[in-house]
Amino acid sequence: MRLTIVVGMTAGGVGAHVRSLVERLGALGVTTGVAGPAETEERFGFTAAGARFVPVEIGSAPNPPSDLAAVRALRRAFSGADAVHAHGFRAAALSGLALGRRRPGRTPLLATWHNAVLGGGPRRLVLGGVERLAARRADITLGVSSDLVRRARDLGAPRTRIAPVAAPVPRAPERSREDVRAELGAGDRPLLVAVNRLAEQKGLDTLLAAAARWGDRDPAPLTVVAGDGPEQDRLQHVIDRDGLAVRLLGRRGDVPDLLAAADLYVLSSVWEGRPLVVQEAMLAGLPVVATAAGGVPELVGDGAEVVPVGDDAAFARAVCGLLDDPARRDEQLQRAREQVAGWPDEDDNARLVADLCRELTSRRG
Repeated sequence: MRLTIVVGMTAGGVGAHVRSLVERLGALGVTTGVAGPAETEERFGFTAAGARFVPVEIGSAPNPPSDLAAVRALRRAFSGADAVHAHGFRAAALSGLALGRRRPGRTPLLATWHNAVLGGGPRRLVLGGVERLAARRADITLGVSSDLVRRARDLGAPRTRIAPVAAPVPRAPERSREDVRAELGAGDRPLLVAVNRLAEQKGLDTLLAAAARWGDRDPAPLTVVAGDGPEQDRLQHVIDRDGLAVRLLGRRGDVPDLLAAADLYVLSSVWEGRPLVVQEAMLAGLPVVATAAGGVPELVGDGAEVVPVGDDAAFARAVCGLLDDPARRDEQLQRAREQVAGWPDEDDNARLVADLCRELTSRRG
């Protein structure tokens, strides 16, 4: 079976997930091609993983001229494909336009939604229309969290199901805990780590406000944030203005080292689907404090401290409670081990995609 995977501009979990599928689908009898931006190919190396790559510029926001060009390019990319698997509702909508309306004999379209539309105003209205188009053109819509599945169903998706995205098997740290802490200037202080893009969705104002609350502890925890993004300058201004013990590290390639050196992992997002780095932290045996954003509660179960989105006081209490109570940390880690044991892995993800694509192509035949 020949499958074309469509992916847009991404710097994080979506690209890693697509790379994982490409690496595994061949062993399941599926020949894969990937269509997407050249920058995404450069970052994730789909060709090196065994896929035929076709450059198609799919931006992160609607743009009629570039979207029309993308639809034309996708039509060419889909030539000879038995099925199409689009990642993200933007990629799914453009793929649906390229394939046409659902009808007997049309190349089937499987879509995976990884993110929600946030905010309001005209942008929300435009993107809501894109979501609706994506939902109605796909034969099956997968959501990485239950709220995305409900959203697709409400918008008219004919078939939906949850499809949790698994984190890769964690890499072993390459440096000692002591060396990493020394580099970060943590000393004997508690070290809190966050790994995320510096964007509005990640709710980092909540993290900074919580850091101000625990700043008078002795010793005060050091919080480090690995990642870059459009909010970097503004967040650095707040850190400098308020004298917070927070460091923005920029993009890092040593996340396993950071997790091994940390005392807690913290996630303050406004919305998340199934964040890979939270999975990595729990797999690494690191206690987690996270906001109840999107699919986070169903991901972590009772294996993490979960607080309301935007509640910096509750966030600070949860962090300080874990730092002050070793027995509480040990109990959380035991619950986390039980939760992790029930997660799907990357092989499960690939088998699901292969099975659904075969089902769709058999119906087409």
